[in-house]
Amino acid sequence: MHILNANKLVIGLTGMPGSGKSLVVKAVQQSGYAVVTMGDVVREETAKLGLEPTPANIGKVMLELRKTNGDGVVAEKCLQKIKQNESPKIVVDGLRSYLEAGIFQKHLANFILITVHSSPQTRFERLSTRGRSDDPKNWDVFHERDLRELSVGIGNAIALAEYVIINDGSKEEIDVKVAEVLRRAEEKRAKSL
Repeated sequence: MHILNANKLVIGLTGMPGSGKSLVVKAVQQSGYAVVTMGDVVREETAKLGLEPTPANIGKVMLELRKTNGDGVVAEKCLQKIKQNESPKIVVDGLRSYLEAGIFQKHLANFILITVHSSPQTRFERLSTRGRSDDPKNWDVFHERDLRELSVGIGNAIALAEYVIINDGSKEEIDVKVAEVLRRAEEKRAKSL
């Protein structure tokens, strides 16, 4: 087993679309973490194919990438981004399966998985007003996206995360919750060094 960047702390972030991962990422960045976004890999592949970044196109590209190159392809592409990043602390946003988490665990000495949770209604409301091209505009598209995410194994990643951040309050409350999780993760890393 080849361990990349043994001194880096890499936090994997998972959660259903609209759970508030972006808020967590902003809070983590304020604590000095660099960010690698797994969805950017799929969006980059969608653009390379000349497709519009719609929910359907991005979903099809995500599934096709996994079918053609294996379920861990996005994580493997992100490992290269982590390797090239010189920051000692990195958050990987958007893990979609426990298999992806396993790839990071295999290749990174200090990897911790965190999930962000919000109710489906809250997530739908956030996504329908967020304004990204791949966000659902109605409940049926939202539900289809959730089912697609679950089909690639995101539920297993969520269930097996070491830490859970419930995102049902204000931005200030999420900042406090993130700070506490980071403190605990960094203490765990310090003990392992």
